[in-house]
This record gives sequence, C-alpha cells and structure tokens, in this order.
Amino acid sequence: MITEQSPNSTEKLRKNAISPTREENFPEWYQQVIKAADLADNSPVRGCMVIRPWGYAIWELIQKYLDAMFKASGHKNAYFPLFIPLKYFEKEAEHVEGFAKECAIVTHTRLQLDGKGGLRPTSELDEPLIVRPTSETIIGEMFSKWVQSYRDLPIKINQWANVVRWEMRPRMFLRTTEFLWQEGHTVHATDEEAQKETLDMLECYRTFAENYMAMPVICGKKSDSEKFPGAASTFTLEAMMQDGKALQAGTSHFLGQNFAKSSHIKFINENGREEFGWTTSWGMTTRLIGGLIMVHSDDDGLVLPPLMAPTQIVILPIYREDSKHQVLEYCKTLRTELSQMSLGGEKLRIEIDDRDIRGGEKSWEWIKKGVPIRLEVGLRDIQSGLVCVYRRDKLPRDKKFIPHVQFISSAADMLADIQTVLFKRAQKYREEKSKHIDSQEEFIEFFEQKNSGFVYTHWSGSDAVEDKMKSEFGVTIRCLPFTEASPGSCIFTGNPSKQKVIWARSY
Repeated sequence: MITEQSPNSTEKLRKNAISPTREENFPEWYQQVIKAADLADNSPVRGCMVIRPWGYAIWELIQKYLDAMFKASGHKNAYFPLFIPLKYFEKEAEHVEGFAKECAIVTHTRLQLDGKGGLRPTSELDEPLIVRPTSETIIGEMFSKWVQSYRDLPIKINQWANVVRWEMRPRMFLRTTEFLWQEGHTVHATDEEAQKETLDMLECYRTFAENYMAMPVICGKKSDSEKFPGAASTFTLEAMMQDGKALQAGTSHFLGQNFAKSSHIKFINENGREEFGWTTSWGMTTRLIGGLIMVHSDDDGLVLPPLMAPTQIVILPIYREDSKHQVLEYCKTLRTELSQMSLGGEKLRIEIDDRDIRGGEKSWEWIKKGVPIRLEVGLRDIQSGLVCVYRRDKLPRDKKFIPHVQFISSAADMLADIQTVLFKRAQKYREEKSKHIDSQEEFIEFFEQKNSGFVYTHWSGSDAVEDKMKSEFGVTIRCLPFTEASPGSCIFTGNPSKQKVIWARSY
C-alpha cells in the first residue's frame, strides 16, 4: 500500500530556491541555475568556462550515449590537431569567410622577458596557425591521403574534441569561446550515400535528444542563409526553450563535393575513372547542457531527465547519534538493492549523502542539482518498513511513503515515468507556444509579444524577407521542417511557396 502526503496550501507561497524566477528574468535565472547546481564557473579567460564535476558528469553521459550510437552505425573515433595551417582555410573561400571573424590565430612560438618584469612574444611563425573552429580542412587533407580507391570508401570518422570560436557575447554552455563537442566527418563514393549519411546522423541526433534528453525537437533543413559555410545543404534539430526561443541542438551537413575538390579527395571508381568523393560533417556540443537546463528546469533549480542524471537516486540518512549506525547500514543495504535495478539497459546510479550537515540544507542541494528521486531514511521509516520518496518532477514537499520492497521493485519504473513526464511536459509547452500564421500583420503582432514562441508561415525563399525579419524583429528561419511540405502562398510577398518554415528568436 502506498500512502501519499500532498503539498500544503502554502506551497505556492514559499520562496523559490532560484532568484530571480524564470518569469522575472529568464537570462539571470539561467545563470543562477548553473551556479546553484554547481555546473560551471566563469573562467579567468573571458568567454571561457570551467565545467565543474556535476556539469562534466552530464557531458560524460552525453558522450557515452552518443559514442555508442556512432559506433553502432559504423563510425570510428580518431583525433586531429588543434592547430590548422592558414593555407588550409584558404583553399575553401566560402568556408573561411563564414568563420573568419571567429578565428583565434597563433603567430608566435615563445615568450621572452622584456626587462621590465613582464613577458613579450617572440619567434614569429613563418605561417600563422588557426586554433580550430571546426576541422573540415585539416580532416580533408588527411582524407585525401587515405582515399585512393572506391574500396577505401566509405570512411566514417568521429572525433571528440574542443574548438575555439571567438565569442563577443558569451553565455555559459550556450556560447563560449572554447567549447567541447563531437564532429563527425565521412567520405562516400556517391551523392546518394552521402545524403543518406547526412539524414541518418540527423535521425541519430533526434533519437538521442528525444529519448535520452527528453527534449522534443523539430527536424528540418536550414535556409541557404543559415546553412553551414561551404555546405551544399544543412539539416538541423530545433528545440524550444521555456522563454519561447529556439536552440539549435545539432546539425548535419551534406557537403557535396565542395570540400573534396578543395582538399583533393579523389578515388578511382569501379570503372577505373577518377572521381571526387562526396563528404558530410555533423556535430553536437556542450550547448546541449544549456538546452537541458532551459527546457526542463524550474524556479527551484536544475531538473534532470533520469537518463541524463549522474545520480538518479540520492539517499539522505536522517539520524541522531544513537541511531547513526543502524540508519547508515540500512541505507547501504538500500543502495545495494537499488543498484541491481536497471534503466535503459544500465544499472541505476545511486548515491548516499551522509555528510554532517542539516537535513533541510542537504535536501535543497540535491533539489537544485536536479536529481530525479530523493529518499529520506530515518529510524522511524526503518521500523515501519517504509521509504520516504520525493520526485523532482513534482513540488519539493510532495512525498510518498512506499513499502521498502515495493519501492525497490518499482524504482526503475518510477524513473522511466519521470523521463516520460518531462518529455511530454516540454512537448506540450512547445505546442502551446507555436502558431500557424497566414498574414504579415498577425506575424508582427505575434513577435511583439514577450517570450513569443514558434511561428509557422509560408515563405517564398526571398532572402530580402529573411534579412528584414532578422533586422527588424530579431527572428530567423529556424528550419524548413520535414513535416510541413505543402504548397501555399508566402505571407510576405504573395509568391508561391513550396512549404511552411519555422520562425523564432534563437540562442
């Protein structure tokens, strides 16, 4: 039998753990959630961040799940240099133009005392080195050496690395000068194979975002002005944050033969003729952690989907000195039993917090860290055979007393339910904040609102319209969604439109 204690009537009047709230100041709320959950700190280097253990543990889970998916689809990990010769970027004019303003450049190799107690750079390089903003050019150089025959194809490589893109308006996890990511790069013998790879990897990302991060996403193609520099086409996942803005959660690029031609990636086909390869690239970054925060968290702190939680269940012993040993031994038994249960094919991640600090303070720390389930265990609970259970997707004081054996057998199902609840909650919010619009006047009225959301409209492909909406309203075309391929008329020009697009403000 399960007994439940409902939150009291003053619950809504209590002071939130995070100040300001989402409604009061969303950007500052976001920063305070990061701070309260011990996810990251600002670095002494402007625009960079220090990822703390709790934040890095989330990144490790992202790596773990994605890496397994990549390997299951035939990709292998490799590593390429951090520094890229300038001449490699000069081979692909459109590509370098897209990143030129973001590049960090190494020009000297050493420091020398200046005689005044300081240091100055010396020994200038013959050719500057670019600190990689992305690796297409250096990987293309290596692919040109590895590919000789159609028998060498396909090549399917991924690397886990850091990149540098000089950021003028940094925000932790969302936009930092240095960030962590994975970048996949492949070469294929045919156009069709490369295009299939591009969409297969987009689907891989969608599966990860929705099934692991509980983050609903919209898949589609980028407009030409928003595609990756040098790509033939770019495909994207767009997620809605709780302030109605879009976050580009991952991209997959069909590069055609553009980079193959600039890097001389050529092979002899089955008929003995020389051809250029067809290439792709695709990536996800630590920006996902920012998305995780903004999709699920509340005014009490971080909320983590169970599959993305470094600790899925935390056990909080409550005892006096005369019951300490008995309570701690019981908690260890509870941890052992729970650790045998599985979620998503893996054993549950359980932690006992036996620090000598006040129980309320300890509980709030774990609330702010977003742990899906908290258990409070005292001598009275042990004697009654019950476990006091709190779920992070409910109000902080909302608890249930569940018989010990019953909780052990149902813990994984409870975590799975939290995972589902968070996904459906985010999906419902996105649907409520999305609107199909058929007039320019209604479009303008929509984006004059605070925290507006997503708008679906027909668009004829006019670059001038896209530029105007960006400059006047700060909104961009997030994608041409796969689900909206029906003809109509552009609301801005009246010209024919092949399908609807999604407009939104974005990060």
